[in-house]
Amino acid sequence: QVQLVESGGGLVQVGGSLRLSCVASGTILGINVMGWYRQAPGKQRELVAVISNLGSTNYAGSVKGRFTISRDNAKNTVYLEMNSLKPEDTAVYYCNADLLYMSRVPNGSRKGDFWGQGTQVTVSS
Repeated sequence: QVQLVESGGGLVQVGGSLRLSCVASGTILGINVMGWYRQAPGKQRELVAVISNLGSTNYAGSVKGRFTISRDNAKNTVYLEMNSLKPEDTAVYYCNADLLYMSRVPNGSRKGDFWGQGTQVTVSS
């Protein structure tokens, strides 16, 4: 009923830039917080950046000043602009959305937390 689809990952050299996008689709009534998380091999998933529906943002200390999160509420889309990339930024990046949606079973509005399938970002030195 709700899907999050990321795009924009890839291979980039140290110091390079990438822009990730995530589109939420389905029977969405409203989205509260959208965010990006990442998981490197052998490590736990960690928060990268989040943004509220009013535009308030929060960043992990390791990306502050290099990454910028933004969203287009009309398109249910969140972006992550990543600059000055480092090898330690290599990870699978996941989109997350805390939202209200219309459920068929059971019928009615429900609150849910959804994840995308992830997109690989590799920074080569």
